[in-house]
Amino acid sequence: MEEHVNITEATTVSGNESKYLSFHLADELYGLDILKVREIIGIQEVTKVPGAEEYLIGVINLRGKVIPVADLRKRFVLPMREYDARTCIIVVEIAGEAGPVSMGVVVDAVDAVVNLRGDQIEKAPVFSSEISRDCIKGLGKLENMVVILLDIDRVCSSDRVMEESSSEINE
Repeated sequence: MEEHVNITEATTVSGNESKYLSFHLADELYGLDILKVREIIGIQEVTKVPGAEEYLIGVINLRGKVIPVADLRKRFVLPMREYDARTCIIVVEIAGEAGPVSMGVVVDAVDAVVNLRGDQIEKAPVFSSEISRDCIKGLGKLENMVVILLDIDRVCSSDRVMEESSSEINE
């Protein structure tokens, strides 16, 4: 049975406070701008596409639309692990050359929607990794935790991402 959650109240909070969907990947807590999130679905069968970049694990059929799926563990070169009951796909909308593109990203577990004020977000320090420099928008401070805020457009951008894959499937 496929589980999914629609993100319907995806609005930026008034003032300089924003909402982020937090999720776990390896032993870290990450966050995505809630305005980029379309829905959360349970892990499902992914059809592999020959020649795709390694972190693009394939495509899924989501209510008649074929969308590419990226595994963030592979994207960030983290150790792989078996998918379990908490593993899910976050469907995001990224900026493509021809307009918005839906894409799924596999994460270990979704945590919560968190509010962060501007003063709770620090600029990410410069790391040696190309992924770190390009993909991290900032670091959010929540009590005694740090949330790594991702720029999902940059995380998922690739010359080889299948922008045409968002087309309707003929039934």
